Amino acid sequence: MAERKRPGDDAAGDRPEDEAFDDAVADDEARDDVDEPVTRGGGTAVRERTENDDKPKSKKDGRRGNRIGGFFREVVSELRKVIWPTRKELLTYTSVVIVFVTVVTTIVALLDLGFSKAVLATFGN
Repeated sequence: MAERKRPGDDAAGDRPEDEAFDDAVADDEARDDVDEPVTRGGGTAVRERTENDDKPKSKKDGRRGNRIGGFFREVVSELRKVIWPTRKELLTYTSVVIVFVTVVTTIVALLDLGFSKAVLATFGN
């Protein structure tokens, strides 16, 4: 069988496909970008105008339909991420829930019966 290499299998961490960079070349490339202003964000984004930009947009233009449609698209995408149980798992989970609910209901019913008998015996009827 062919052996697969995983990250970290190399002893020295050097791989033949790794590129070696010369510091002098990296400095030359860095100097080429000196003319461009460096920004750290916070500036305003510039967007090219399209022919639809001239039309005034009202708040009701497709906003409600877009929000509702977006909601359902997100619901569908989240449901695709769900790991659905198999039929056997579903039957097992269902039977466990039914047994648990039956046991708890029996305990509560017996406690209710016992307390009601105690109250009737204490205060009489």
